[in-house]
Amino acid sequence: MRPGDGPGTTSVRRRGLEPALVCVAALWGATFVTVKNAVAHVPVFEFLALRYALAGVALTAVFWRQAGGLGREGLRGGLIAGAFLFAGYAAQTIGIQYTQASNAAFVTGLFVVIAPVLSSVVLRRRPAAGPMAGVALAVVGLALLSLKAGFHLRYGDAIVLGASFSFALHIIVLARYSPRHSPAGLTVVQVWVAALAAAVLSLSAERPVAPTHPDVVWGVVITGVFASAVGYLVQTSAQRYLSPTRTAVILVTEPAFAGLFGIVLLGESLSVRGWIGAALILAGMLVSELAPRRAAEA
Repeated sequence: MRPGDGPGTTSVRRRGLEPALVCVAALWGATFVTVKNAVAHVPVFEFLALRYALAGVALTAVFWRQAGGLGREGLRGGLIAGAFLFAGYAAQTIGIQYTQASNAAFVTGLFVVIAPVLSSVVLRRRPAAGPMAGVALAVVGLALLSLKAGFHLRYGDAIVLGASFSFALHIIVLARYSPRHSPAGLTVVQVWVAALAAAVLSLSAERPVAPTHPDVVWGVVITGVFASAVGYLVQTSAQRYLSPTRTAVILVTEPAFAGLFGIVLLGESLSVRGWIGAALILAGMLVSELAPRRAAEA
């Protein structure tokens, strides 16, 4: 809790940021279509570099004072968060080339299990029973939604598991630093770290392509401004008040939203098993939200 924040103030802010974080998960799910269209015309890391660079420019233009006032500890937190954020995307992008997309979606979503475990070890926060019940529902739902033909372990799954750990650690880092430093300043730093890392990898491992195709331009704007700048600002702000477990359960709804938007925007179909999986993921979020909070976990 920040100095000057009473229990009532914290509760009001948390109640406002939780729905906002759900909207971010829905937005990230919706941008699967946008990203898929964009990377058909430019290399993946070039797209990520452009996306995060635009986010960095937009955020810096508005929050440069907050970024400059982070201090040494806050800057370190932003650098670490940005490193884990990019490592997650890099490992996911590389690993998916050596496994099935369904496996990658399931393994990536395991951050919902890893985050509470790491939270109890690193932050010494033992998750409450309600959020852990939500985690269990979300994992079962994720398996039903993602693993259409069973799970067959592949080399790429180990790489994608690294992405899952990176995303979980990103949540843990924000849980540690967000309560003590400006969320806006931390967000500025982490997106610039991701942008620079993606640019280095793109220049060293990819052949640059002029990003002039409308799908690329539209994709960079949508994911850069809304999914990255706004999305990570909301997440970082929310983690001032939300536990890592609750944050993970909310964010793991992203694949459920991705499936729903795939139906609406691409005309894709979802099996009965998939619908049940999506429902269980959303049920997990509701259980986590409605369960009584324990002071040590909040």
